[in-house]
Amino acid sequence: MRPKVLVTREVFQETLDYLARFFEVESNQSDVPLTPAQLAERLADKDGALTVLTDRVDAPLLAQCPKLKAACNIAVGFNNFDLKACTERGVMATNTPGVLDASTADFTWALILATARRVTESEAWLRAGQWSGWRLKQFLGADVHHATLGILGMGRIGQAVARRARGFDMTVLYHNTRRLSAEVEKSCHAAYVGMDELLARSDILTLHVPYSPATHHVIGAKELTRMKPGAILINAARGGVVDDAALIEALKRGTLAAAGLDVFENEPRLNPEFLQLKNVVLTPHIASSTEVTRRKMAMTAAENLVAALTTGKPPNLLNPPA
Repeated sequence: MRPKVLVTREVFQETLDYLARFFEVESNQSDVPLTPAQLAERLADKDGALTVLTDRVDAPLLAQCPKLKAACNIAVGFNNFDLKACTERGVMATNTPGVLDASTADFTWALILATARRVTESEAWLRAGQWSGWRLKQFLGADVHHATLGILGMGRIGQAVARRARGFDMTVLYHNTRRLSAEVEKSCHAAYVGMDELLARSDILTLHVPYSPATHHVIGAKELTRMKPGAILINAARGGVVDDAALIEALKRGTLAAAGLDVFENEPRLNPEFLQLKNVVLTPHIASSTEVTRRKMAMTAAENLVAALTTGKPPNLLNPPA
């Protein structure tokens, strides 16, 4: 009898076809998010799962899924996994690192440019029929070229963002839990600074840290007051690394010029006050959303699941003790 797996959200047909070569596959192609109770019910007899960030895999769920051996995220993030609980239950957990770095870095630059140059604000104004002609002071924005770009979190995506800054002749500063090697710093044309200096000097600060208890509200009211007056904040990392309520207040006061956000606390139920602000660019968690990248993400997760259930050695294992 072949192992049974659940695909918790809609994926590409090629992903389902690949999994069907090895498993009996149940798939939620209706793409309606499963409640915790529904997820537990559908995983009760499954050996593996292809999951997304909205699927919480924790001790209460695992207690109801005695056969589960692997949970494979279609994401580089994995804050939906309780890795300790997974390890204790012998459940292998995996993610999809490296697949989405370039696409996310590209999108970060889309947010930087759209925010600095007030693209969405001016487009909405034009669509509303308010444009009556050219004016010298119309929608004055901020230059990106020759500005100082600050990067908080200098992993693969942060480094990709830094390399793209060369085309804008920017000064690039970064802060990280660990300083990069001199060779990597040189390749990124980036200088390491302390957190306070990063906040004080950045014209544009972009965040590329994973979400965890250690990074919860790493940018809060205190940090926002330390930022350079008129600076721009970009977050294409994870909701929760920014205190959204504090950010809204900073944007209202004009302490910050603007923000570009692809992620939010409690998404998709973002703070409705964001919708009242003109100096914020909002997108619905689509930084990795190109067809090529999303197909690679799904297939990488599927390959992790196949390896986990056939060899016990998935390539992107997050909890080796499992």
